[in-house]
Amino acid sequence: MFTLTEIASLNDIQPTYRILKPWWDVFMDYLGLIMLMLAVFAMTMQITKDQVACLPCIDNAEEASGTSSLPQQRPEDVTSSTRAPVGTTIPPVTKDLTDEAVSKITALQAPPTGVKTNLDFQQYVFINQKCYHDALPWYSKYFPYLTLIHTLILMVSSNFWFKYPKTSSKIEHFVSILGRCFESPWTTKALSETACEDSEENKQRLTGTSSAPKQVSIEGNDDSTNVSPSTPMLGVKFSADKPIAEVPSSMTILDKKDGEQAKALFEKVRKFRAHVEDSDFIYKLYVAQTIVKSVKFILILCYTSTFLAEIKFTHECKPDIKHLTGYTKFFCTHNMAFMLSKLLVTYVALIMIYGMTCLYSLFWVFRRPLKEYSFEKVREESSFSDIPDVKNDFAFLLHMIDQYDQLYSKRFGVFLSEVSENKLREISLNHEWTFEKLKQLVTRNAQDKQELHLFMLSGLPNAVFDLTDLEVLRLELIPDVRFTAKVSQMTSLQELHLCNSPAKVEQTGFAFLRDHLRCLHVKFTDVAEIPAWVYLLRNLRELNLIGNLSSENNKMICLESMRDLRHLKTLCLKSNLTKIPTNITELSPHLIRLMVHNDGTKLLVLNSLKKMTNLIEVELHNCELDRIPHAIFSLTNLQELDLKSNNIRTIEEIISFQHLKRLTCLKLWHNKIITIPATIGHIKSLEALYLSHNKLETLPAALFTLPKLRHLEVGHNSISVLPPDVGLLHNLQHLAINSNKLEGLPKPLFRCTKLKVLCLGHNALTMLPEAVGQLVQLTQLELKGNCLDRLPAQLGNCRLLRRNCLIVEDHLFDTLPVDAKESISRETF
Repeated sequence: MFTLTEIASLNDIQPTYRILKPWWDVFMDYLGLIMLMLAVFAMTMQITKDQVACLPCIDNAEEASGTSSLPQQRPEDVTSSTRAPVGTTIPPVTKDLTDEAVSKITALQAPPTGVKTNLDFQQYVFINQKCYHDALPWYSKYFPYLTLIHTLILMVSSNFWFKYPKTSSKIEHFVSILGRCFESPWTTKALSETACEDSEENKQRLTGTSSAPKQVSIEGNDDSTNVSPSTPMLGVKFSADKPIAEVPSSMTILDKKDGEQAKALFEKVRKFRAHVEDSDFIYKLYVAQTIVKSVKFILILCYTSTFLAEIKFTHECKPDIKHLTGYTKFFCTHNMAFMLSKLLVTYVALIMIYGMTCLYSLFWVFRRPLKEYSFEKVREESSFSDIPDVKNDFAFLLHMIDQYDQLYSKRFGVFLSEVSENKLREISLNHEWTFEKLKQLVTRNAQDKQELHLFMLSGLPNAVFDLTDLEVLRLELIPDVRFTAKVSQMTSLQELHLCNSPAKVEQTGFAFLRDHLRCLHVKFTDVAEIPAWVYLLRNLRELNLIGNLSSENNKMICLESMRDLRHLKTLCLKSNLTKIPTNITELSPHLIRLMVHNDGTKLLVLNSLKKMTNLIEVELHNCELDRIPHAIFSLTNLQELDLKSNNIRTIEEIISFQHLKRLTCLKLWHNKIITIPATIGHIKSLEALYLSHNKLETLPAALFTLPKLRHLEVGHNSISVLPPDVGLLHNLQHLAINSNKLEGLPKPLFRCTKLKVLCLGHNALTMLPEAVGQLVQLTQLELKGNCLDRLPAQLGNCRLLRRNCLIVEDHLFDTLPVDAKESISRETF
């Protein structure tokens, strides 16, 4: 047998799960325990004491007809039975005895009354057992066992959702997270802040300050800038009727370990919500087990009430055992009938109470949608107005928690709020990134400016605003950048980089950036990430937008607001454009430099360029252009054109450049140009020409008729001969013809005495002419990768050439005379 403790364990759940049991489930658990005890008690009594006692029943008809089944006695047996035994002396009746004594003696001498059965003990035992099974109703015999089975089914049904694997794992995870959220120090601090804000509101109502908004300071130590509490954050919606309160001092101090645990809790809550909100299986299982209990209640009540009247003390038994006992009918009594009837009444009463509770739970389940949960009340009572509503199993679990204690869901909601998470990050961030630590990260960049680069932080530390000498601020992969009013302390800040770092600016801080920021770089993955305040920086000089600006999204760029960029000089778009946005023409009065760097997407429409007549420099990189765009020829003020990394094969239309009288630099490098037309000689204003990384095999003579040409790059082609006409370029200062197929150099080349840079590396040169010594202004000479066997001694006449700018193999350098090597190797002070 099993003990009551072992049976009751079926109703046990983990203590932590009790917070998910509403009062009706707890009440039904206790009712189940009482019914279990009743069943065990009834079973015990039935096993130990349950029995019937039977006597044979003789009909009057049998007695009258003399056909009684009793064995007949002989007369002599009757005579002998009434006669006194032999040897017994009967005292004589004396006159001294009273009438009462005489009557007693007469009674003792009279024969016994009643029905004599002549059944022995074994026969009675047999009859009792036979009648127990035949005469007693089955419900009287099996009532305790049925009660036990029903109770066990109800107990299992009541807690099945805690035991089923698919639900128990989620419930266990939920209870674990809920407990940690409830006990987290961050929850206490966040709700304490809410209490402080509420008290501040009450104080303002009492003092009547609603008519005059109180100036409060943004977080800071000594140099806080006062701003209006209604100051909006650009890009963020603020409630105007709720003032911004100072963060309590307790909020700014958070143990590092507690902060890390709170961050981990935010991540766990986020993942758990995503996992649980996708399904409503827990809700359906709870509804199903409640329905099962209700149906079970109705079933038990229906058949139990019909058997209540059948439990009686007396029963008539007619077993087929006349051939064994001589009787056909027996009169039996059931000794447990009274107790069983009382236990059954008690059980029915308990079942009715249990059933009514089940029906109430069904009413509660279907009364309102439990698959939706709103934190509206929590949002009203706290400063975390962004706590989202939840659904499905997540919502159902929170509804169950509310039946235990609503404080649990309130404290849990803190970890669903992005505002709360951002505050935690801000506190932890400011605690970790102090002014001293940030000061150590400030470096000097290539432009000799003080620069700070912050990478993959949770936000922007407040200590950054104390770096008043900082000139360049580079923020990369920071999800929450906020420029408060304290940014006005950074009086030297002129350049800002936002690399995948959405930024929001307070109105006071924006006023400072609008007037002081000169250069802005914004890198994004979606056009919606571009802050709206970017297009309002009226003193901005340079704007770089790097990200997806495909034609499908052009309407979303909001470039119509660029009209406020009144001083913008440079615009760089690094994207995948298929056409130049027409809104850029609004910048035509002042824009002088336009750069479009595509990722290989073909730029099809450039008509908007025709209106940009003030452009001085245009860069169209990696735009898959087949020809030089005709819109370029309308830019009469153009001075520099860069068409790098396109698909240009022919440049026959280059003659049209003769109308661009100010064009001085033409970059056609990294294309597929095969030949240079002779009409290039008509571009008399050209000073720099880049034709490297093409497929050129020859250079036309007209190229060397450009009188102002100072910079010529034709490296990485297939040129085998350098024409002697190169000597006509008297102003040539830079010549790069490296990585070609040159076998020799023409002597007129060395008439270009203004040459400062000569790149001849990776050709097939076998000799360097001695005339190289005529290039007295030469500062850089590249010879590496040729077939030279020595260097001319006249190389020492190049007084400005230094060893680090002489790119040649070491063994060739050693062939120079000692004085030439010393001249080249000396350091410049």
